[in-house]
Amino acid sequence: MKLIVRGKAKLQGAFSVPGDKSVSHRALLLGAIASGETKVENCLVAEDVLSTARCLQQLGVQIDGFGTPSIVVHGVGGANLKQSDEPLDCGNSGTTMRLLMGILAAHTFESWLTGDSSLQKRPMDRVAIPLQRMGAKVEGRTERYLPPIRIRGGKLRSIEWALPVASAQAKSAILLAGLFADGTTLVYEPAPSRDHTERMLQAFGAKIFVKGLTVAVVGPAKLKGTTVIVPGDPSSAAFFLCAAAAIPESEVTALGISVNPTRSGYLEVLKEMGANVIVHNQRTQGGEPVADVTVLGSKLKGVTILGDLIPRTIDELPVLAAIATAAEGTTVIRDAQELRVKESDRIAAMVSELRQLGAQVEELPDGMVVHGGSKLTGAEVQSHGDHRVAMALAIAGLLAEGETVIHDADCVAISFPQFPQVLASLGAEVEVA
Repeated sequence: MKLIVRGKAKLQGAFSVPGDKSVSHRALLLGAIASGETKVENCLVAEDVLSTARCLQQLGVQIDGFGTPSIVVHGVGGANLKQSDEPLDCGNSGTTMRLLMGILAAHTFESWLTGDSSLQKRPMDRVAIPLQRMGAKVEGRTERYLPPIRIRGGKLRSIEWALPVASAQAKSAILLAGLFADGTTLVYEPAPSRDHTERMLQAFGAKIFVKGLTVAVVGPAKLKGTTVIVPGDPSSAAFFLCAAAAIPESEVTALGISVNPTRSGYLEVLKEMGANVIVHNQRTQGGEPVADVTVLGSKLKGVTILGDLIPRTIDELPVLAAIATAAEGTTVIRDAQELRVKESDRIAAMVSELRQLGAQVEELPDGMVVHGGSKLTGAEVQSHGDHRVAMALAIAGLLAEGETVIHDADCVAISFPQFPQVLASLGAEVEVA
């Protein structure tokens, strides 16, 4: 699929985005190991979450309403999943693989976890090593534990573990294994990462303690099925909110998105760049803070994004880099080496493709420097098979003169199949070919 975008149209209107990807994954996984039924409303229907659901079905979990936003998960009540005869295909989803590893660590049978060519290049060592310390046997390729992963679980012991890099997926995998261990499992983070697992574990009845950058779970824990209402995905909303900030006379409103502070770093960056950001109608939904967010087009200025802000903006950095081309001055992104091991090397991908559009961008080992004020011209660019790169380039195309063609844009379906339609509904010229 090719995505064709024509630039310079202002964006106007309100929009909704599908359910949050991170919350949807966790609702399915916790529902699977809880006792009783878990109802999930506004569950994201996209390839990554469907990968989680399919893997759970292979492990003997009954899921009603598969492939729709309203589903019911029939929990197996603890470490009672059934061994799969076939490898568990996690598709493109690192979240599926890493969090499932945490759960499978408590199961005495052997499991194989694999994925597409992109996922097979993504290291699993930050999960594999602590799970082995807890008592599971884990094998992968090279010392970085590249997939396919072979895991055989067993009786787990609690551990105290300091993460080398703030990672919600690594933290979550250890906490999920900790549910089945005797005693208290503690995870120390170097900076805050998204906290959906901690919030949801409390809703399912686990004993969770959070103090500063330390999270603890007490095992063995018995989870009880509950109802999870998934908020709108802030990472999906970010593309339109960032575009509106950079395009004069634009005004868009994202309805009912998560404003969890571990996810809303990009709104802080937009404000620092000089954007007019209004957060209103704040409420709580399924233990998550939710609001409507309006952004008005403004004259933007370059900023520096680094340190503790990086884990809270990690998925939005590609689109922030895209709109930095329209800002006055220089934007510097540092401490973001994690972008190298996403669905693509997002640093190399964004630098090379923004240059195709005429941007002045320098590549750093842990980020990039974007010199604003360059005149962008439509061009043919590549998604690198990465959904967030594809969507970020579509936003860059809105800032360019003429037509931008994003090749290999099928990957948008991994997290946001409706992206072209929502963009068109706000007034952009978009074509799918």
